Amino acid sequence: MAILLKRAYEKPSPSDGCRILVERLWPRGISKQNARIDLWCKEAAPSTPLRRWFGHDPAKWKEFKRRYFEELQTRPEALTPIRERLEIGWVTFVFASREQRFNNAVALKEYLERDPR
Repeated sequence: MAILLKRAYEKPSPSDGCRILVERLWPRGISKQNARIDLWCKEAAPSTPLRRWFGHDPAKWKEFKRRYFEELQTRPEALTPIRERLEIGWVTFVFASREQRFNNAVALKEYLERDPR
């Protein structure tokens, strides 16, 4: 399983493989053409209340992941398109946050690497 991570504001590259936006909201200031997103998995992103609660606060990271993973357990169908793409080849999770280490794309990558099914 090969999952790369890339900020939406970084230039797309052919080496990205399948580019999957893993955000509920479209990144501000980025056109759909320039983003070159192959798949937008809104339902695989954290719920709005969880996202707002977390606010990319590193002190909340461990609890955020626990709650996010719990949400993912309740909606496994949200991960089906991602798992299907992973069977074909590598993917890049595209995220909007300035925070590179504590964001939902990092957490989602960890979740899928633990349980690839």
